Amino acid sequence: MDINRHFSRLLVASLLLTCSAAKIAAADKFCTPFLNGKVEQSVLDSMLHAAKNGYLYRVQPATSMVKFCVDSKFSHVEGRFKDFEGGIAMQSGAESRGQALLSIDADSVSTSNTLVEKVIKSGTFIDVGHYPEILFVSTGFEWLIGTAGIVKGNLTLHGVTRPVTFNVKLSDIRGNKVGDSDIILIKMSVPISRADFGMRKRKLLVNDSVKLCMSVQAKKTNLSCMQCHND
Repeated sequence: MDINRHFSRLLVASLLLTCSAAKIAAADKFCTPFLNGKVEQSVLDSMLHAAKNGYLYRVQPATSMVKFCVDSKFSHVEGRFKDFEGGIAMQSGAESRGQALLSIDADSVSTSNTLVEKVIKSGTFIDVGHYPEILFVSTGFEWLIGTAGIVKGNLTLHGVTRPVTFNVKLSDIRGNKVGDSDIILIKMSVPISRADFGMRKRKLLVNDSVKLCMSVQAKKTNLSCMQCHND
C-alpha cells in the first residue's frame, strides 16, 4: 500500500474520531446538569427527540445573559450568573408544546462589589455551599400575541422548588417571529419572593421581591446523548 495514501487515511480517521469525541463531550455537558433524577426522564426524552428531529435550540452562554436585581436599604443590587447550560425544544408551528430546561451554577454569580457578592453567596442568601445549582424546568407555554407570551415552570432555588410564570418574548435575532430560524432570542423575566424560597434573613435591609431576568440566544443543534436515555 502507498505510504502517503495510508497516512492520509489514518489522518482522516483521526480527525473523524476527534470530531466525534468533541460532539460526545459537548452533548455530555448539555446532559450532565439534568441527570441523577433532577429532571424527569420524560422531559429528557422530549429534549433528545427534539435534537434528533432538528428542533432543539441549545443555549449559547457567550451571547446570553442571566441576572437578578433587588433593592436594599442602601442600594440597588444587580448580579449576573456567568455559568449556565440549557436548551429549548420547539418545533416550528407547535410552540405551545415546547420544553425548556436551564441549569445555573449559583457560585458563578458576580456583582460590581466583591463584599456584596460574598454576602449573596453566603448562607444569608443563596448559600452556594449547600445549594450549588439553580434549576428551571418548564411545564407549559402560552403565546398571547405576536412574539409575546408566558412560560410556566418549576424553579428550584436555595433547595426549594416552586412554580413560577415568566413573561416572555420569543423571536429570531432580528425581532421577528421565529419561523425556521437557526438562532432564536428569548427574553424572560419574573418577580419572585425571597421568603418563598426560604431566604428570610435580613428582611429589614433587603427587599423580599427579587426580579429574575434572562436574555438568551439559543442555536439549533442535533446533539445526542445516550447518557440521558433510561434504557
